[in-house]
Amino acid sequence: MTRVALCVARFYGELADRLESGARRALARAGITEADRFDVPGAFELPLSASYAARSGRYDAVVCLGAVIRGETDHYDYVCGAVARGIQQVQLETLVPCGFGVLTVDTIEQALERVAGGSKRDTGAQAVEAVLASLAVEEQLSLRPHGGRPSPPRRARRGPGSGA
Repeated sequence: MTRVALCVARFYGELADRLESGARRALARAGITEADRFDVPGAFELPLSASYAARSGRYDAVVCLGAVIRGETDHYDYVCGAVARGIQQVQLETLVPCGFGVLTVDTIEQALERVAGGSKRDTGAQAVEAVLASLAVEEQLSLRPHGGRPSPPRRARRGPGSGA
């Protein structure tokens, strides 16, 4: 059974709820009925919570959900860049797929169009679909012959600081 952690930035509560709703519906469509949720105050905290979840060895995938809405200062640019880099770094270092379900928009209206029930897309669901696709690629590659050597177990390939 695929084990998934949802790391949810709660700064914009309604958006967080709708992102999580879309993510859980996508998980259910894939036959995954349980996912643990870890709440953090804002998007900036998502990479660290994703790292904790990925390095715990308890999860096959992590889905990060949240929103950053542009304001009148440069804060938006710094937060968006740090969050994207941080989440990417977690998945590259741990080999645990991390879905990027973080809205980076100019207005609350744009955000509402990009969550469950919105007119554009369901970012929470898309983040789940992305991690499930990554897991499928990993599965395909682990079944292919590679010089007679067995693939190292996934848990043994985790990054630095994982105890592996």
